[in-house]
Amino acid sequence: MQVLTKSYPKNCLLAIMDRYSAVVHKMEQVVMFPSLLQDVHGRWAGGPDLYKCFTMLKAICVDVDHGLLPREEWQVKMPGGDSSEAETEAAEMEEADGEVLRQLDIEAQFHLHFSSLHRILTQLTLKAEEVTKIYQEMMEQAM
Repeated sequence: MQVLTKSYPKNCLLAIMDRYSAVVHKMEQVVMFPSLLQDVHGRWAGGPDLYKCFTMLKAICVDVDHGLLPREEWQVKMPGGDSSEAETEAAEMEEADGEVLRQLDIEAQFHLHFSSLHRILTQLTLKAEEVTKIYQEMMEQAM
């Protein structure tokens, strides 16, 4: 199956984003009953179950496909209302990262964020492929 619909250079961020989006959409088509993924863990032992991964991957895919919500709308949709522990932790990390980033020049900052985004999207794509594969194996065993 050809995953990419557009032609980009192999390591182009747009190609990585398209691949991630395509893999998540395939995962959504294959996983007919996401609740079956509850309490099932993949190779990342101790992490969230595959149902939580499934919902996280779908939520991130919306951002990849349609862009980010404004910060105010994102905060309202966070569980717990305006202020949550995750937001506080993110703000603290942002402050710490901000100090490091102020010391780097703008080009170095760009390369740092670009390579991080590339790596994260690649990891998320592998995670989506794993969720799809485990679900397919579960369905084969059930038959």
